[in-house]
Amino acid sequence: MNAFSNVQIINGPNGEPVYVVIPYATYMRTQSRHKDEQVPHQVVSMIADHAWTPARAWREYLGMTQQEVATRIGISQPAYAQQEAGLRPRRSTRERIARAFGIAPQLLDL
Repeated sequence: MNAFSNVQIINGPNGEPVYVVIPYATYMRTQSRHKDEQVPHQVVSMIADHAWTPARAWREYLGMTQQEVATRIGISQPAYAQQEAGLRPRRSTRERIARAFGIAPQLLDL
């Protein structure tokens, strides 16, 4: 699940959704991903400077907690912490984490 929190849906005259309003900071994070083709410099720097795994660097970059990611992928926070600490989680796990972040799975393969 890749659901945003704190959104507002605006319906048109026929009652169908027409617009979605999201916080500006959330919008800017989605724009900085360059269509899921590039890893932001800040993420690379976090990996290099702190020796963090790609999953942790992305989570920190996106301003998410371990609990938020764990909830999105349907596991407990301690279980997610173990996945995040691992150097290379299984493919299916990487895909679920990437969906929670709203990025392409290959962006976790650094």
